[in-house]
Amino acid sequence: MRLPVSVAVLLCVVGIAAKAQVAPPASIPVSTVKAERKQISKTPEFVGRVEAVNRVEVRARVKGYLEEVLFNEGDIVKDGDALYRIEKGLFEAAVQQAEGALERSKAALVLAKQTLARADDLLKKGSGTVVARDQAQAQVDSAKGAMITDEGNLSTAKINLGYTDIVSPITGKISRTNVTKGNVVGPDSAPLTTIVSQDPMYLTFPVSQRDFLRVQQAGRQLDYKDYKSFKVRAHFSDGSLYDQTGEINFVDVSVDRATDTILARATMPNPNGALIDNQLMRVVVEIDTSDQKVVVPQAALIADQEGTYVFVVEDGKAAIRRIKIADESGADVVVQDGLSGGEQVIVEGLQSMRPGASVRATPVTRTVSGN
Repeated sequence: MRLPVSVAVLLCVVGIAAKAQVAPPASIPVSTVKAERKQISKTPEFVGRVEAVNRVEVRARVKGYLEEVLFNEGDIVKDGDALYRIEKGLFEAAVQQAEGALERSKAALVLAKQTLARADDLLKKGSGTVVARDQAQAQVDSAKGAMITDEGNLSTAKINLGYTDIVSPITGKISRTNVTKGNVVGPDSAPLTTIVSQDPMYLTFPVSQRDFLRVQQAGRQLDYKDYKSFKVRAHFSDGSLYDQTGEINFVDVSVDRATDTILARATMPNPNGALIDNQLMRVVVEIDTSDQKVVVPQAALIADQEGTYVFVVEDGKAAIRRIKIADESGADVVVQDGLSGGEQVIVEGLQSMRPGASVRATPVTRTVSGN
């Protein structure tokens, strides 16, 4: 009786082993994202610097004792506002001296003309000489020249007197004063202060030859009308986005040999004074051309010696798709070749993935990236 039982047990064990060998492997759980086709705008990024449209170093144009400082440091000043006052006494005296000299010249001219008239009259009556008449004419001409010189001296004296009131040549924000009341200032002195205009501001940034070629490949010839269509956005050093949009108004005519870049400049509105002269910012240029491209998350990318690839789900199994990356778009990459759109790309569970592996896909919500 033992032999049949042993045979039965053996047959059961063999049957169970046979079933284990033919059982399908367990499916690997993965998360997938659909490869999407969407409009991709070209948005190259650069590092730029804010520059004031107008920047003026205020200097004294005449030498004298600084009598008064008339502004508050850091304030907005308007064109023509008084900033400094130089002692006027010596300059007022110079004006009076020039006025006196001019009056003497005028009187001398009157006398010279009278002398010439008498010399002409005597010559006509035959009691005068040509020499006397010519000498009188020379005196008139000399008096006229002296009067013109004295008029010029008076104008110069009045101009210098006007320079004792130092006014703002532009509207903008004024820096601290470098010279205080009581000092002697003049044309050879250092700048008294600096004024920078506030609205708008310039944003200058170097553009590499590579980026220029990318724009040209997009069909743009980079003439002035194209510059105007490029919208410029800026980010502060903390990553926050500046709330105004600018436009390119100038691209330099030559390439910097040291850096192989071309300097570009944008005009940025600055109504609230958020932009500060010489501030460093991240610049994003929004080129108005856009194309339909396939995008996938960067988390799906795998690289090996042959290049870059992703795993996609086909009929419940993992398959490799070799791709060519064209660009980045936030957290995604733009695929130039290898995907046509609509594929379920595996983004999680890649650690043990292999071609042909059975997978159990769970679609996940896609985080939309923007530029």
